[in-house]
Amino acid sequence: MVGVSWRRGGACERIVGSGALRRRRRRRRRRRKMAAAEAADTQLMLGVGLIGEDEGALPRSPAPQFGLRLGPGWPLLPRSPAPPAVRSDHLSTVEKDTNGEVLWVWCYPSTTATLRNLLLRKCCLTDENKLLHPFVFGQYRRTWFYITTVEVPDSSVLIKVTHFSIVLTAKDFNPEKYAAFTRILCRMYLKHGSPVKMMESYIAVLTKGICQSEENGSFLSKDFDARKAYLAGSIKDIVSQFGMETVILHTALMLKKRIVVYHPKIEAVQEFTRTLPALVWHRQDWTILHSYVHLSAEELEALRMCPGYIAGFVDLEVSNRSDLYDVFVNLADREITIAPLAKEAMTMGKLHKEIGQLIVQSAEDPEKSDGQVIQVTPQSPDLLRVVQWWCRAACGRTAWGAGSREKPWADAGTRVCWVALVRGAGRGPP
Repeated sequence: MVGVSWRRGGACERIVGSGALRRRRRRRRRRRKMAAAEAADTQLMLGVGLIGEDEGALPRSPAPQFGLRLGPGWPLLPRSPAPPAVRSDHLSTVEKDTNGEVLWVWCYPSTTATLRNLLLRKCCLTDENKLLHPFVFGQYRRTWFYITTVEVPDSSVLIKVTHFSIVLTAKDFNPEKYAAFTRILCRMYLKHGSPVKMMESYIAVLTKGICQSEENGSFLSKDFDARKAYLAGSIKDIVSQFGMETVILHTALMLKKRIVVYHPKIEAVQEFTRTLPALVWHRQDWTILHSYVHLSAEELEALRMCPGYIAGFVDLEVSNRSDLYDVFVNLADREITIAPLAKEAMTMGKLHKEIGQLIVQSAEDPEKSDGQVIQVTPQSPDLLRVVQWWCRAACGRTAWGAGSREKPWADAGTRVCWVALVRGAGRGPP
């Protein structure tokens, strides 16, 4: 019995129905797996990746490339190489010494030069104004970063270090979770002055979801629900600041517009921006949040790849970059500005006034929580019922109903009805 032929390392072999050959191939696969596991253990013990693969880490051996032959005499068909693996979870340490120099001293398992430069920019140790931000978070190309910075006391074993930051990247949005975890790692680093204990706890959380320490505290991943992170902000605070203008933010989010928020204090920017996605709670999409952005080329390029976003800045220069936003929020002056090119799509009508009044009345009720205020914002069933009526009345076709994947804006005719609804044109449904 002749089957498929494979080429590996320049040698050809034909798969024959031989038991001895099959056993030999199984032994070779087993040996390759054992060698790969030993190499991984060796890298872990040696700390490979502590300074990044692009700056002196041991090179990884390339994966074997196989070709596929359909039979004797057939040409070899190349198999397309797999895309390079991108590791989004990593742990790093940044130190500022007594000479004022900021050094990226440790990283596990590895990171790229681009991400390292970005994280150094986010770290407050590099700021010239010497302001200390205990905790900041943000997103870059679907990777969340969380940075905790502490001042080193005189009693610490870190003699020549004045400040240090623990940098952690992850795939999920949960500031409270990673703030608690990085605080524990900071206490470990202050006590031992070595990243070994931190790495042990980090691996324990990645593999088991828990790390326990009597001296530095325990951490349990399941104690931090993602939905609680979504509700950590306060919608009532936003309404108290902007009143009826909150409906501008709601409309911009419904239309997936670009929102830029400015305030000189990063804490205020992050507290405000992380709350905005809750105005469209039915989506539960926090990937649109970029709470800490600098006016650097690579960050702006990544931002432009997003169709709609919420971006936070601490540089007032962003107010002159009308190409970056449809709606600009100046938190310091409590002003909301609509960009000239977005004014037509953001035209307000009677419907918006009613929505704004509903949100303000609910937020001013002291007996209602932020979760209850979110529930009164017209989002899923009520708004979709109105959309359904508009589409049927204007297009004479079945609109988007429950269980249907067709969106009201999927084609030109229904899109007109959707825009008319958002602008508040005509009367409501019977």
